[in-house]
Amino acid sequence: MILYTTVPQEQIYPTDASEFTGQMMMEHQGIPMLVQKADDRYRIVRIMSSDPAHYLDGTICPGEYITF
Repeated sequence: MILYTTVPQEQIYPTDASEFTGQMMMEHQGIPMLVQKADDRYRIVRIMSSDPAHYLDGTICPGEYITF
């Protein structure tokens, strides 16, 4: 089926809220980020900083795991 519309896909096919249950905001080394709990560590989902240098650090890129 082809759906021709100007309405964004997110409004037609909304994401299930259960996908976001384990996500939380936290700070790691002074950098605010959105993480998701995975067992005893956290997976970085998004870096929420406005400093461009934080995005160049390879140890805190999205998809990486951090522990506390």
